[in-house]
Amino acid sequence: MNVQKTKSSLFVMFLLLTFGFIQAQEKKQLTLKEAIDLSVSHSPNLKLSTAKIAEADAALKIAKENKLPEASVSGSHIRLNNPNIDLKSASNSGGGSGGGGATQEVSVHSATYGILNVSLPLYAGGKIRYGIESSRYLAEASKLDAVTDRDAIVINTINAYTNFYKASAAVKVVKESVEGNRERVRQFTNLEKEGLLARNDLLKAKLQESNTELTLAEAENNLKLANANMNIMLGLGDSTIIELTEAGWDFDSKGKTIEDFQQMALQNRKDVEAVNLRNKAAKTGINIAKADYYPSFALTGGYIAAYVPNFLTITNAANVGLGLKYNIASLWKTHAHVDQAKARQQEVEANSLMLADGIKMDVNKAYYSYILSVRKIETYKSAVDQAEENYRISKNKYDNALLNTTDLLDADVLQLQAKLNYAFAEADASAAYNKLLQVTGVISGESASAKTESNQK
Repeated sequence: MNVQKTKSSLFVMFLLLTFGFIQAQEKKQLTLKEAIDLSVSHSPNLKLSTAKIAEADAALKIAKENKLPEASVSGSHIRLNNPNIDLKSASNSGGGSGGGGATQEVSVHSATYGILNVSLPLYAGGKIRYGIESSRYLAEASKLDAVTDRDAIVINTINAYTNFYKASAAVKVVKESVEGNRERVRQFTNLEKEGLLARNDLLKAKLQESNTELTLAEAENNLKLANANMNIMLGLGDSTIIELTEAGWDFDSKGKTIEDFQQMALQNRKDVEAVNLRNKAAKTGINIAKADYYPSFALTGGYIAAYVPNFLTITNAANVGLGLKYNIASLWKTHAHVDQAKARQQEVEANSLMLADGIKMDVNKAYYSYILSVRKIETYKSAVDQAEENYRISKNKYDNALLNTTDLLDADVLQLQAKLNYAFAEADASAAYNKLLQVTGVISGESASAKTESNQK
């Protein structure tokens, strides 16, 4: 009785745990637009880009603040030992005009003073103006970098969405094949029992069934992995089960040639604009370095107050003037800094040329991959029709004892492979087209998702 009760309790606990696990798994319907929006809002890379923009804006603000006056206040109260202080003064003796020097001893034990200095830069060889200009270029470049980073997140999301769709489609197609193989095994088993089929043929059918079930297990594992990766990318809970809406894949290039896409890339790529801005900033850096050749002027002012007991009191000692500063060593030191700035500018120009070549190669690769993927669609569609017809003919021949079991099973495998290829073809073409849009700088979350939702309607 105790053993029976224990088994019943364990069974109830198992059911409760299973029910709780099922309840904990949240199912989420997901469109491509929703996936892109979630990915963009969750991406750590874009948060890093935002921080870089804030840093560049702060650097621009610092450069602008160099135009503002500098002001400093200092003060001190000091205690002294017993210093020897001789204060020389002239004194009159007996009302005569002549006088003799007299020494007055002063006892000083402390001193207090305060100084206020204000300096407004008037001219610094152009260093302030060029510094602001350079910082402005770099701030704009950081914003363009963020757009490039966002485009990368968008294409990664589209690729992940496409892979998830392909994994789901693979599970669906292979499940249908598994059902067909199971039915065939049931039929072959009955025929073998009636002596109408060789056992070897039955074993071949069972082997095919096992292989297909193994393929299904791999497809389901790939789907789970794709689901987990999507959850991480989109910031969803680990137990979320994603269900994709039917995707209307878009891969219409509207007759554009490879030259059209290359021109679009050079015009629209944000990294091209960013490197051009950095090139301008580097050229400005040369002027900043040359500014050391020139003196700097500033409007200065100040106020001094001091109090030394029994000795000195100073108040209302204000001053204003024009300050000049020139570092003579800049005559022989600045040249190296200018050469360094020129080298940096040449480096940026070289990066710009490398980027232009890289863009052309990216566009070429993406364009021809897209053209190939589009051609595959019709090919795989024809392959499905041919594989289905081949299997139908093979099945008829097999039923009429004109074909052996091996050939029939081979025809079934070809049919499964053709269906899988066609299921993936349109998704691959859409992914290739979106990659082409990305390398040409015209992809965005809104446009990609809008196209998909339009096709869904």
